[in-house]
Amino acid sequence: MGFFYALFTTFVLMYFLYDLLILFAGFVLKITALFNKKIKLFIDGRKLTFFKLQQAISKEDEVIWMHCASLGEFEQGRPIIEKLKLKFPTKKVVLTFFSPSGYEVRKNYEFADVVCYLPLDSAQSAKRFLDIVHPQLAIFVKYEFWPNLLKELKIRNIETLLISGIFRENQLFFKFYGGWMRKSLSSFSHFFVQDENSKQLLNSINLNNVTVSGDTRFDRVFEITQQNNKLPFIEEFIADKYTLVAGSTWKEDEMMLVDYIDNKASENEKFIIAPHNINPKDIAELKNSISKKVILFSEKPFNAAQDGKNLSDYQVFIIDTVGILTKIYSYANIAYVGGGFTKTGVHNVLEPATFGIPILIGPNYHKFNEAVDLVKNKACFVVDNSKELSLHLDKFFQSNELRLKTGEKAKKYVVDKTGATAKILEYIAK
Repeated sequence: MGFFYALFTTFVLMYFLYDLLILFAGFVLKITALFNKKIKLFIDGRKLTFFKLQQAISKEDEVIWMHCASLGEFEQGRPIIEKLKLKFPTKKVVLTFFSPSGYEVRKNYEFADVVCYLPLDSAQSAKRFLDIVHPQLAIFVKYEFWPNLLKELKIRNIETLLISGIFRENQLFFKFYGGWMRKSLSSFSHFFVQDENSKQLLNSINLNNVTVSGDTRFDRVFEITQQNNKLPFIEEFIADKYTLVAGSTWKEDEMMLVDYIDNKASENEKFIIAPHNINPKDIAELKNSISKKVILFSEKPFNAAQDGKNLSDYQVFIIDTVGILTKIYSYANIAYVGGGFTKTGVHNVLEPATFGIPILIGPNYHKFNEAVDLVKNKACFVVDNSKELSLHLDKFFQSNELRLKTGEKAKKYVVDKTGATAKILEYIAK
């Protein structure tokens, strides 16, 4: 009896300390927001959360709530939202984000009735949020674990799913001192995980309500190939020439690309660069660093006859806007995906892979299973410097057969891993 009392007391204390930490974090973030634009969005956006929810949700509404950390997790959750909205059109969908980089891009998402920031996870905010939203179903994407919210969901007996989950041995849940965080996992009605290793880790802490469903992103990117991806201005720019599309590039990526464009590229090659950061100063710096003829998306002519500009006359097209990169990949002969020289690692390699395109990336990719698999399958190649980039680009430029064969490996990898959405929806429909 004494052991269980001590355990109960420990958990109560942990929740109390966690609440203090959340309150302190909120205070620090408010101060930081005075000097940091992204944190200001994070703080200011949350001021509107409860107002937006109260305006859109009534007590009579049946609600499905999905929470995503950021834009990448949204793409994983998106196939589920869209299928559920089609199946249950009268139910309201609440979509929450933790990060401004997700919210700011998807705040007008048409399949959600409300898009807002998730309040900071204090006990009071968690109760207030669930009082207003009162979801029938709560869905967390990949690895969002908020102890107060999960505790309240369990108390209220709300069906709670984790989708496209991935677990690693070094996470707190699997340490001997991670009992408090393990308790949070008991709130989930079911786990849909990406791989067998994640299932085994959950099983090792006596969580057996687990299905290896795979990653819903594969369903999402495969669906992209079925939609209309036409962009007439891209077709005008390319003019049937061999095209490299470089997506989500950082400065380290761009330095290598510019070296190749200026010193090695032939006139029969076209380049489309979609930087990760579209800050006007950085875009101008990138444009000025290229000696070949360059045009920005923001400069493209609305009427070539009147503006005196023909996109086909340019060799480099810099996309200083967001939201169209996926469609642009459909025009590529080869893709370079940026981020592989940063601490956070390479960006989304599945978007070009689904179109059957060979992919080049930088060296920091190992924490992304899909990038590891594509490299292993020789559908994606790692470059460490300008010389290696040039060697790979020359090789694919000179051999159409090699390029098509490599691209087919990338496409097959995506197609073979589809089906996660169907497994999750089958469970929900029971």
